[in-house]
Amino acid sequence: MAATPTLFYRGAAATSSATLYTVPASTTSVLTDIVVSNTSSDQQYVTMTVDGVNILPAVPISGNTVINLQPKTVIATTKILAGFATSVDVKFHISGVETT
Repeated sequence: MAATPTLFYRGAAATSSATLYTVPASTTSVLTDIVVSNTSSDQQYVTMTVDGVNILPAVPISGNTVINLQPKTVIATTKILAGFATSVDVKFHISGVETT
């Protein structure tokens, strides 16, 4: 079984729920790192789900702040990581490991 470090998503957050990563067929993924940066001076809110279940439920992030989470969450084949924020000033860097 090969384990490959993988960038799941890097970019600006959408302001409504958007797919950030879908586990490929015949693959299991482990979500290992989530970095969220708010480049705005205003507080923003971040929501993220795995297969429709909140892992970040409207979490506030202060202006000009970075948070780093290491959830170690297993995501099964074809399941979706989705997320959004209250502003596109919020940026996501999400990575993990895919195993086939």
